[in-house]
Amino acid sequence: MNNDNECEIRFLPEGKRSRVRGGSSIMAAALKGGVDLANICGGKGFCAKCLVEVIEGELSPVSEHEKKRVPPEKLSKGYRMACQARVSGNVVVRVPDQSRIGRQRLVIMGKEPPVRLRPNVLKVFCELSPPTLENPVADDINFLRALGAMERGADADVEVFRKLPKVLREGGWKVTATLVGGRIVNIQPGREEGAYGVAVDIGTTKLAVFIVDLSDGNIVFADGIMNPQIRFGEDVISRLQYASQGRAAQEEIRQTITNGINELISKGLAETEIKQEDLYEMVVVGNTAMHHLFVGVDVGSLGLSPYPAGLGRPYDFRARDLGIGINPSGSIHVLPNVAGFVGADAIADILAAKLHEKERLTLLMDVGTNTEVMLGNRDGIWSCSTASGPAFEGAHISCGMRAASGAIEKVKITEDGDVVSYKTIDDEKPRGICGSAIIDAVAEMLRSGVMNASGSILPDGHRRVRQGPSGREYVLAYKEETASGREDIVVTQNDVREVQKAKAAMFAGYATLMRKSGFHRNDLSEIIIAGAFGSYIDPESARTIGMIPEVPLDRISFIGNTAGSGARMCLKSLDAREDARRVSESIKYVELASDPIFEEEYVNAMYLPNSALDEFPEIVAGLKAPLVVKRYIRR
Repeated sequence: MNNDNECEIRFLPEGKRSRVRGGSSIMAAALKGGVDLANICGGKGFCAKCLVEVIEGELSPVSEHEKKRVPPEKLSKGYRMACQARVSGNVVVRVPDQSRIGRQRLVIMGKEPPVRLRPNVLKVFCELSPPTLENPVADDINFLRALGAMERGADADVEVFRKLPKVLREGGWKVTATLVGGRIVNIQPGREEGAYGVAVDIGTTKLAVFIVDLSDGNIVFADGIMNPQIRFGEDVISRLQYASQGRAAQEEIRQTITNGINELISKGLAETEIKQEDLYEMVVVGNTAMHHLFVGVDVGSLGLSPYPAGLGRPYDFRARDLGIGINPSGSIHVLPNVAGFVGADAIADILAAKLHEKERLTLLMDVGTNTEVMLGNRDGIWSCSTASGPAFEGAHISCGMRAASGAIEKVKITEDGDVVSYKTIDDEKPRGICGSAIIDAVAEMLRSGVMNASGSILPDGHRRVRQGPSGREYVLAYKEETASGREDIVVTQNDVREVQKAKAAMFAGYATLMRKSGFHRNDLSEIIIAGAFGSYIDPESARTIGMIPEVPLDRISFIGNTAGSGARMCLKSLDAREDARRVSESIKYVELASDPIFEEEYVNAMYLPNSALDEFPEIVAGLKAPLVVKRYIRR
């Protein structure tokens, strides 16, 4: 293959063009050209969600990854994985709907309980006596005396003292000092009231930024975008692997998220007409990996057993040191992490859900790329993290996609299993199926007898069941109904298995914590579901497949993106920060990777709802498929 020539890749149907050197992948061209093309596994060739149809031109031979993951009938029609196929000349490809990310639906708001307003930012108006020939006191001593900071010493940013003489005289010896955590970060002539802060939630999928008025606690700006680190891979592991290549790669991925945060801050300043210098503090939360990538901490240990976090305590950094677009002398506060897979976002969830204040046993799940499972009350909290995201975010699902326009998000199936009704995001023609709908679909297939408790799609009696390339499959939408008009949208037997693995991991995480903590299932009083994805789950469907324990539906609540809520609480209140510190130091973390209890519970939970059928009496009574199951392992 000639790697010296420059090749042009044209992407249909929008007609975007991108030029890359010979030997580059189609994915590299798509990233360079800003083409909407899924890159879930970061180009490793594992997810097969980046299929493109080759219209013109020749590409490298089909790779082993493609032979394993692309159905033969698609390969025969000219479909290739964009991350594997490499160019040697000009190429024209079509990006099918199923390979697009689309306009992602982002949930950035969540339930936020009230807190006592006690920010870390303090504005103090000072009226000084000007120096005289009889008393030519130095400007800094004069200022610090007026501020009441002379005796206790002063930690001040150098920029304050550089402009001190000028500001004192401009203000006629009346000035306003701004302190962050007791450190003097700004001095302004006259009386100035404006003090604002920023709360940031760095999710694996989305980035949310909130500007808060620290005088009253009100949100004056809130917005979110897809996490720009997605170009390095849509999952955490892909990004950790990229950052682990060396200091340059680590800085590149750090700068990417910094640029995203600054972009949203700039938008907020433009809309609110707030000055950058009046943004004095930022509080940041994210899972441990996102937290470390933001700060620039080496992430090598996160991928190695026992997966310790590099930073566990809360820390404060200078804004200028991290390149964040607030007052350069301002402070960046990062909440504490618990472990490699339970981070500052989980602490924020606990604060917003008030789990640490509950009297009765409560289960809190933040459902996302990983699901953080937290069980406890005011007497103590147990936590773990399970890998649930790939199935629920569209990866490893044959027609799966993220929650974007055209994604099927709700599914209902009639009792005979032959009639399907569905709802799509933005009411567009269906392009694929997102996480909330795959849960609905499996639950409805189980309820209507299309499949049995072991998750096997049954061969007879349902006109939508057919034999597909990789086994039995169930048709949700025929091609005539879809946006592309080219292919049916189906749930395959492999898709059901992926859902079983994801839901089993979540339930097994809960069951492991129950056994470790010594509680009984009858002790569980309430279930709280957090996270953007959790906002769209049908609780009845989740119970039906055994993703969550069977408790009355009126005791299951959904509280949205509480990671952002917890960040705002800690921005507005030092009391909340103290709660965060105490929770992080007292929470009991369970690493599931090699835990025999988790392994047992995981195998048992592969059944639908799971093999502990006595825990799901209502659900079992309503199922049509045969339920002859037993526990794999005796307790």
